Amino acid sequence: MKRFLLIALSCMAFSAQAKPKKEKWIQLFNGKNLTNWTVKIHHHEVGDNFGNTFRAEDGMIKVRYDQYDQFNERYGHLYFNKPFSHYKLRLQYRFTGVWRKDAPDYTEKNSGVMFHSQDPNTMPKEQDWPISVEMQFLGILADGKPRPTGNMCSPGTDVVFQGKIDPRHCINSTSKTFENEQWITAELIVRGDSLVTHMINGETVLEYTQPQIGGGVANRYIPALKIDGKLLKSGFIALQSEGQEIDFRHIELLDLSKE
Repeated sequence: MKRFLLIALSCMAFSAQAKPKKEKWIQLFNGKNLTNWTVKIHHHEVGDNFGNTFRAEDGMIKVRYDQYDQFNERYGHLYFNKPFSHYKLRLQYRFTGVWRKDAPDYTEKNSGVMFHSQDPNTMPKEQDWPISVEMQFLGILADGKPRPTGNMCSPGTDVVFQGKIDPRHCINSTSKTFENEQWITAELIVRGDSLVTHMINGETVLEYTQPQIGGGVANRYIPALKIDGKLLKSGFIALQSEGQEIDFRHIELLDLSKE
C-alpha cells in the first residue's frame, strides 16, 4: 500500500511539473483607439497623424489615404510606445484593394512591421525610414507571379544570413504567395541581438541572426545615431504605411526576456 501511495504521489508531482505554463500575452492594441501608440510620418513631426493615416476602427488599425491630396513620399510608421528585446510578436494583416498610384511602384501590396527600431522621437522631420529591421508583408499583384511574404528588409541595418552579413536590402522568405483581402497571421520571434525567426500562418519562413546598424536606404537621420556594426539588442515595434491600404488586428506580444 505504501509503495502504491509513493508511486501515485510521484505521478502527481510529474504531472504538475509537466503542465505547461499559461502564456501571458500582452495586447498591444486595445481594439478601440491608438492609446500607447505614436505616429511618425515623413515630412511631419513626431505625433502628427497626417490625413488620419492610422486609424482605429472596427477593432482594427487601418492605414488609409482618403484624406491625402498627394502621397509625396509620406512613408509612415505607427510605434508602440515601449521598446522590447526578447519577445514573440503576433498579428494579423490583410491588404485592401486601394493603392496610391502616386506612390513608388514597389509599394503596391507592400507593407510591414518594423522592429528593433530607433525611438521615433529621435527621428528628424525629414528622415524617411527609421533605422530598424522590417518583417515585410507582400500581396499578389495583377501579373499573378509568385511573391512571398514575411521577408526581411533592412533600412539602416544589416543582418547575418547563412553565416555572413548579407548585402541585400531585402531577403525573401520561403512562404507561398497569398491572395489579397484575406487575413494572414504573421509571427516574429526576436531574441535580442541573436536569432530572429519569421513565421507565416504557423510555418517558419525565414531565420537570420545578429541584427545590427549598417547599410543604407534610411536617409537624413541624426548621424551620431548610425553607429555601423552596433548590434541591436532591443528597440521599438512599428506598423508601416507606404502607399498601400492595409488592416491590422489582434496585435499581441509574448515577453521572452525571462526565459
